[in-house]
Amino acid sequence: MFLDLKNYTPPPEPPANRGPEQLTPRQQKALAWIVGLNIILLLIAPIGGATIISGLIELFG
Repeated sequence: MFLDLKNYTPPPEPPANRGPEQLTPRQQKALAWIVGLNIILLLIAPIGGATIISGLIELFG
């Protein structure tokens, strides 16, 4: 076997550590809306689930 090293190119340098990426203002606003909606649904969903279950109990009970 022959290994040709004449056309060898070294691997590219790894990128410098720039730290964590920052969110744009639009991404921050979208994230705030998503978190807010999830908090509201966290409070409403159990009440809705209990209403459906109690309705099914009344329907079949």
